Amino acid sequence: MEFCRKLTQREQAAGRLPAGHEYTLPTEAQWEHAGTAGDYAGDPGAMGWYSGNASGTTHPAGQKQPNALGLYDMHGNVWEWFLDWYAGYPGGSVTDPLGPAKGAFRVFRGGGWWLDGVGCRSANRTMGNPNSRFNYPGLRVALVPTASQ
Repeated sequence: MEFCRKLTQREQAAGRLPAGHEYTLPTEAQWEHAGTAGDYAGDPGAMGWYSGNASGTTHPAGQKQPNALGLYDMHGNVWEWFLDWYAGYPGGSVTDPLGPAKGAFRVFRGGGWWLDGVGCRSANRTMGNPNSRFNYPGLRVALVPTASQ
């Protein structure tokens, strides 16, 4: 989140950020929309890096085919950090749910290069303690309206 704050400040100062917007980590609800829109992603080898094609390492973003919304790397390569704290899914039908207000673990989604093709999908979900150091997560930033908008 510190990275997102600094990026927001830098881009505001340079005049490259739309007024009333900021960078943040995506929520799980945003990821669900971005990762599941349109048809099933398709061939894991064409859409992402996984154990069958990654040669045991991460890869720069944008080298595989995008999904139906034009977003790259929604499957595999690295787990991605989320704004949401980890908890079980709420019961019943919900629209754009928010995670709990606090917790010990943040959500990771998307799988990593060392997993098989089934494990490298946008719906794959796990958790990580944000105070720990890991060698497998990455992050993507989301541009969102500020809370006051």
